[in-house]
Amino acid sequence: MKASSRIWFDGRFVPWDDAKIHVAAHVVQYGSSVFEGIRCYETRTGPAVFCLGPHLRRLEDSCKIFRMALAYSRADLERAILETVGSNGHRSCYIRPVVFRGVESWSVEPRKCPLHVAIMTVEWGRYLGPEAIEQGVDVMVSSWRRMAPDTHPGMGKIGGNYVNSAFVIMEAVDNGYAEGIALDVQGYVSEGSGENIFVVRDGTIHTPPLAASILGGVTRGVVMALCRDLGIEVREMPIPREMLYVADEIFFTGTAAEITPVRSVDRQPVGPGQRGPITRHLQEEFFGITEGRLPDRHRWLTPVPVMTTP
Repeated sequence: MKASSRIWFDGRFVPWDDAKIHVAAHVVQYGSSVFEGIRCYETRTGPAVFCLGPHLRRLEDSCKIFRMALAYSRADLERAILETVGSNGHRSCYIRPVVFRGVESWSVEPRKCPLHVAIMTVEWGRYLGPEAIEQGVDVMVSSWRRMAPDTHPGMGKIGGNYVNSAFVIMEAVDNGYAEGIALDVQGYVSEGSGENIFVVRDGTIHTPPLAASILGGVTRGVVMALCRDLGIEVREMPIPREMLYVADEIFFTGTAAEITPVRSVDRQPVGPGQRGPITRHLQEEFFGITEGRLPDRHRWLTPVPVMTTP
């Protein structure tokens, strides 16, 4: 991960090393933040941010869920993101907007603390490794479950929720896997530590519903739209664990993971143990659009304006 030179922090640019918060901040004590992960791709006509509108809508939704009153409009944040990417001179990058609680009280009740907004950009390659897109990854079913619907709000991209994800990925790495798959409270497949999951069986794609304690992934929605374009049936349904072992193909989706095939689950090969034809076809469409080689028929790309001043 290569850091950029400047961060947008509460409406102004500051040097990367100067974007600091106090150790007494509520976000440090209790994880009171919401955030997004967004990619900017290098296209033939210049850098462009992928699905900027849907990401900012989800950021707003997360703020509503967590009772955070944003002082910036969606247009304000869109402009700030584009300016941050352009100001840092990125051709492609990963973008992290975060809304968090600052210093005022150590009460668990967060609303006494002021809100801050920061936008960071870094140059970041393939999340699960440069070879994962073609070769796939080996994963395990985690012993850690996703939260029950009356414990944590799974639809919010809330910082504190990712403690659960950290336990999932640490267990997987400690056991020699690239990623873990968490089950929901009922024992059905939920998602990876930071990815949604799709399971292919007999030409039909299956994916867990929102009720399986998943985050409503933006890339998940993109893949479902591509499937409609290609005439591939997608079913949102509870997926039993054993379906992972008889699947023809499995793949993860996410802003960081993009579309990553799963090669094996619990050391059992998925299909022939390599990327399948449906996964490959979806990757070709996805990367063709994000890299500007195919028409942006859904208007997912927002060009980054050329910055005339540093």
